[in-house]
Amino acid sequence: MTRPETAAEVFDALGEDYEHAFRNLAEQRAAITALAERLPAGAAVLDVGSGTGRPAADLLTAAGCAVTGYDVAPKMVDLARARVPAARFEVGDMRELSFETATWDAVTAFFSMLQLPRADQETMLGRFADWLKPGGLLVFATVPADVDGVDIVFMGHPVRASSFTAEALTGKLRAAGLEIVREEQALFVPDHPAAGPEPHVYLTARKR
Repeated sequence: MTRPETAAEVFDALGEDYEHAFRNLAEQRAAITALAERLPAGAAVLDVGSGTGRPAADLLTAAGCAVTGYDVAPKMVDLARARVPAARFEVGDMRELSFETATWDAVTAFFSMLQLPRADQETMLGRFADWLKPGGLLVFATVPADVDGVDIVFMGHPVRASSFTAEALTGKLRAAGLEIVREEQALFVPDHPAAGPEPHVYLTARKR
């Protein structure tokens, strides 16, 4: 296997193909809709790993939220700005973001931490909790697995992946001061010839 590609390299190369492959994620849309129903009008939402802006930023802005998205891949940010002009999108590595405590009504992170080492993932979950206002909501989705730094091929690209089991993730969210209010698991097959079935977990947690 060749050198694992960075997230920026992978998603700059995939671009619209990623959106196409994952366009039928019914569980993701359900999690976003459920979030929007819990948020106040004009809620400030941080979308970490915003991709092309669809579906998260698109659905949330349509629901009246003020969405700010960050993605490490410049190509994705360009696509998001074109697709969801009502939201704000910037290029940025989530590990370099800094916000005051209690800045956001909600934080969303859909499948955006799989290429981070486990230690960085744990750090980011704690930061998400800190950035939320009291009563604020985190929606986090990933491919649950007990893996740390495993080399795989994702949609034709060599990557190094890390994750936690669903049970471990719920424990880490609770340890960060969050209460699990919604959980859904599913098996999804991306619409791409180089992609196989993926288990998914969607967790919504409220800051105490």
